[in-house]
Amino acid sequence: MPTKSTASSKTRTRSRGSGRKPNTKGPGELSTVEITNYPTALKYLADRVDIERTRPRRVSPDEFKLDRMRALLEALGNPHQSLRCVHVAGTKGKGSTCALVAAGLENCGYAVGLYTSPHLVDVRERIQINGSVIPHPAFTDAMQRIAALEPTVAAKHGPLTYFEVTTAMAFLYFAEKAVDVAVIECGLGGRLDSTNVIQPEVSAITSISLDHTHYLGDTLELIAREKAGILKPGAHAVTYEQGAEALASMRQVAEEKGVTLEVLGVDIDFSSRFEATPRLGPHTCICLSSPRSAYEHVNVPLPGEHQSLNCGLALAILDKLRERGFSTPEHKVIEGLGNVRAKLPGRMEMAWPSPRILIDGAHNPSSITSLIRSIGAHIPYDSMVMVFGCAEDKDVRAMLEQVALGADKLIFTKAKGNSRAADPHDLQQMFGEISGKMSQVAPDLPAALEVAARAVGRDDLICVTGSFYLVGEAKKHLDTLAAKRAAAAAKG
Repeated sequence: MPTKSTASSKTRTRSRGSGRKPNTKGPGELSTVEITNYPTALKYLADRVDIERTRPRRVSPDEFKLDRMRALLEALGNPHQSLRCVHVAGTKGKGSTCALVAAGLENCGYAVGLYTSPHLVDVRERIQINGSVIPHPAFTDAMQRIAALEPTVAAKHGPLTYFEVTTAMAFLYFAEKAVDVAVIECGLGGRLDSTNVIQPEVSAITSISLDHTHYLGDTLELIAREKAGILKPGAHAVTYEQGAEALASMRQVAEEKGVTLEVLGVDIDFSSRFEATPRLGPHTCICLSSPRSAYEHVNVPLPGEHQSLNCGLALAILDKLRERGFSTPEHKVIEGLGNVRAKLPGRMEMAWPSPRILIDGAHNPSSITSLIRSIGAHIPYDSMVMVFGCAEDKDVRAMLEQVALGADKLIFTKAKGNSRAADPHDLQQMFGEISGKMSQVAPDLPAALEVAARAVGRDDLICVTGSFYLVGEAKKHLDTLAAKRAAAAAKG
């Protein structure tokens, strides 16, 4: 597992409220869970509607509203209003951008809250301060307080969702620890996302592509409008160049709100180039300048040409924060960016040495395309076996078309406990219509990895991708195997 750093000495505890009883398990049904410890806090959270794991047709449109979130936060004392925030939305790249911003700020001496989703192994990964996840007692305490308030909130607005609960926990924890800045990643969408109750210092939008079309619309224009819903008067707004339809929609929303949306490479001086050197190998190098900052030939710390835009956007965010009074010296920021890989498990992560197993949470066609290109540019291999599983509501055919361009053999499987997961046999059948390459079906992730391990040689590569849930399961499985190996070695 990545090493966690210790939170800044600036982090301090504020007084906490009380609360002991949970509330509803579902609409009109009382929960029987009494939150007394961390396991019972997890059980309470698991009883909430988890839109991330629920098939879209089973989710009521009423789940997407901010009234319930605002009511809960008001009952908690509006902790989010005490936070200085960065807010990031987008289809892909927002997690990388948030991690880059947090890494830069942390190295400049700030106590930085980071809220992201989904998690890979432990739900506490979503809520971090300077790389350290929220402790078990703090998680339990926050859950108790939220559960005690839910009956009142639910009586008027309906039961809380999983994401609303974790978002409220993040705001509460960050406020109590008095972080200097909170970097907040949107969940699904933007305009009606539970995080969109904050008044940020900077709003940023990453790459827009077709995803979650059941919720956000089936065109780039509609999806971009939803993502641009995080733009707010009084906050800086930045994005980067992308499809004309998406960019036009974002500019229209910005104009409607009276916000100036600045675009990298158009309104902000930005350039990038891909190069290879003996010391660093293949990598991307970027430059960004403004009246306040001058970043020259910065090596992008994450593999893949697409990460140059995310890194550039992160530097633009940090530049805007400098305008708001934050001290972000270029050399400190660049040094901090070098630590970002530890903040991004499950993204181009080599999770096992022999056979080499790469895990990456690419979960839509454009991110699969970027993954295939990044592997080709950065990882030498003879043959690639891909373990693949995805949600059934994705553009599955388009994902498989991209997979067929890079993988030499496919093993289809599915993540446990994810009702949205596509049937592996259906994936294999569709893949057969697209490609003549070899494929197999495995009942679960461990079995798929065993099949893959038997199929590769020393110079081959196994890649697990298609879903964050599948990648999270792979990481947990491999971490368990590593721990068992270490224990056996210690015994002699």
